[in-house]
Amino acid sequence: QVQLVESGGGLVQAGNSLTLSCAVSGGTLSSYAMGWFRQAPGKERAFVGGVTWSGVFKEYSDPVKDRFVISRDNAKNVMYMVMNRLKPEDTAVYYCAADPSRIRIGKRIDDYNYWGQGTQVTVSS
Repeated sequence: QVQLVESGGGLVQAGNSLTLSCAVSGGTLSSYAMGWFRQAPGKERAFVGGVTWSGVFKEYSDPVKDRFVISRDNAKNVMYMVMNRLKPEDTAVYYCAADPSRIRIGKRIDDYNYWGQGTQVTVSS
């Protein structure tokens, strides 16, 4: 059973940086394309960014493009997301997700088979 566990969330002031991690167990990270999503209070879960199994191809949503950077270490079974120049509107629960397709960067919730429990990121102004 594949399990994903996010960590690294917390409270941070606007303009600062935070790094999230997503650890995969019960499976091999290289078997999956991976994505990050977020859900703010009262809003739907939305795509933030994703990366193919090799780490070569990445995509980001417009609100985070040029500020967030996704990477992965398949040997350690961990994916990361460095969030720079954080804004109050980045406040949300952040989820990582795994897609067995490996080469697709899905932007829909249904594109992913496995999800973590989420980690809260709060950005104060």
